[in-house]
Amino acid sequence: MLKPLIAAAVFLASGMSRPELAKTFDRGGSDPDGENPNPAALDSFRTSAASGDPKVRAEAQYRLARELEREQMPAAALIELMGIVASGPSHPFYSKALEELIALQHQLGDEYLIPTMISAEPMERWAQLPAGPKARAAYLLAKVEHRKGNLAQARALLDLVPPASEVYALSRYLLGIIEIDPRLPGGARPDRAIEAFQKVLNLSATNQESLSRAQHLSILGMARTQYGLGEYAKSVDWYDRLPRFSPFWDQALLEAGFARFRNGDPGGALGSLQSLHAPQFEGAFQPESWVLTATIYYFNCLYGEAKAALGSFGEIYPPMASELEGAMSSRQDELFDAVARGERIPRPVLLWVRANDRVQGIFRILAEIDREISELERVSRSGDSSVAPELLPALQQNRATLRQVGGRIVRNRLEEAARNIKGFADQAGIIRFETSKAEKELAEASIDQEKILRAQQLHRPALPSDAWQYWKFEGEFWLDEIGYYQYTLKRGCPIR
Repeated sequence: MLKPLIAAAVFLASGMSRPELAKTFDRGGSDPDGENPNPAALDSFRTSAASGDPKVRAEAQYRLARELEREQMPAAALIELMGIVASGPSHPFYSKALEELIALQHQLGDEYLIPTMISAEPMERWAQLPAGPKARAAYLLAKVEHRKGNLAQARALLDLVPPASEVYALSRYLLGIIEIDPRLPGGARPDRAIEAFQKVLNLSATNQESLSRAQHLSILGMARTQYGLGEYAKSVDWYDRLPRFSPFWDQALLEAGFARFRNGDPGGALGSLQSLHAPQFEGAFQPESWVLTATIYYFNCLYGEAKAALGSFGEIYPPMASELEGAMSSRQDELFDAVARGERIPRPVLLWVRANDRVQGIFRILAEIDREISELERVSRSGDSSVAPELLPALQQNRATLRQVGGRIVRNRLEEAARNIKGFADQAGIIRFETSKAEKELAEASIDQEKILRAQQLHRPALPSDAWQYWKFEGEFWLDEIGYYQYTLKRGCPIR
């Protein structure tokens, strides 16, 4: 709650000196009822801002922002701080406001408003900040440049993040992603990507922000880098290192299926995909998994199984595309609200959209804005403050802007999901055609595929060590078994 600053308003009118003014702002008080912002604190800003002394007005603006932060109203403080930064270096509290703005970014989880404001400031302005805020600013701007496709600029910004920074782990992961990107001027550099990912995995500092998340992502980065190099066995090894129940476990299972398939292990690939198709992953959006399953069966001439996998794809995903088509006729803000409320969007797609970092960030800051709007509206209705109505429109404007941004991101994600379904539906159609063609060729050649299959025996999968046990899968998915399935396959192809 806001501490009363009414003393500051009284003494400003009587010409208190600036050192005394600072003491008055810092002293503060307490809200007697402990529930609502104190109207006196709000009105004190209006009185201070009315002063004819521009230095007094500037200090009052900064002190109010700091008081709003202390009283747990960071979204309202953000408005004041952005106003100071927008004034430029001529404002006596420009540097302090910029530093506070960067600190608020972490508190609010804001991925749009604050990074956009900082990116508009010339580098020489924020480069003079203390090491911590400077490193965070560099990381935030690198993310902005990466999203724009300006990879060289993003990489240069990440060079400004030192190992002591709390965003060092996150910055090294982003650097690895950039280094492996084929769009990078001069081409991708897998060796540097591996070095960046390894640095994240070697970190154990407790001050690192989101270290566990950065390390899980770096494991995926290592696996993908090895896959791109054609080192499929190494890729499989890295995918297997991702902890079970990680937020990225379903993605790792899918990609491990590809790596195992390319490594000549169709049974291992099908095992990964069987885990992904367990009821525990019912909410995962993975249309490619069924197409890969069908592909593996097709290459082993198990055409019935291939068609069954394609049938499962057809039952699950094309109906989602129809639902998405209806939902995307809505306005962007309506789409955002539908995702926020969990309405009208198929659940796997809904969860996939919500998993986006920027969408999550917008949810967090909107929740904070709504909380502060609610408090200020109570003050405004009481008639005890004339400044609360002045803060409310700015908060509501930020809320509207974020909903529009969120709506745009949501629409882009939904369109991407629809494209994915259509693309894999087209691939499924090709596999279905090739499967029918292969069956026809076997029939025309009078090849008895059943005889070929009867002549083969199925063996138990080899156990990695004596510490493992073998259990035959009998249709039930046990949580502690998911991720450890291994198939053995017969091969229905005639010897050529």
